[in-house]
Amino acid sequence: MIEFDQSMKKLRSVNGYLGSAVLNFSGETLYMDEENTSVDIAYSASIFNDAFRMISESSLDVGFADASLVESRTEDGHVFLINSSGDAGGDNFSKLTTFAIFRDDGNVALGKMIMEKTVQSMSKAMNEL
Repeated sequence: MIEFDQSMKKLRSVNGYLGSAVLNFSGETLYMDEENTSVDIAYSASIFNDAFRMISESSLDVGFADASLVESRTEDGHVFLINSSGDAGGDNFSKLTTFAIFRDDGNVALGKMIMEKTVQSMSKAMNEL
């Protein structure tokens, strides 16, 4: 069993962090943290995940690989989706997407680095189940 709460602990400690979610390949929410925001994280993550999948399909249409990261920047914050599918091959069970929102003045670069490592680690653990 994957302890998503423990896996996401480091991300929650990053300056500017507001909330996050972990989604499986079909878009179901496996983990959610919305304590620091009034945003409906599950709903927002699902909407952004749909857009992420359309972008990924478009990447394939032009001859590139699946999209592995999508970032939406606004004047007051950032939304990230980072996908593990780049290393997971054809097994959809182990493909995960992390979703996170940060304030604009947060340590966004560190947040992205932690998200990339965390999603790969969780995906590897899912693959071993």
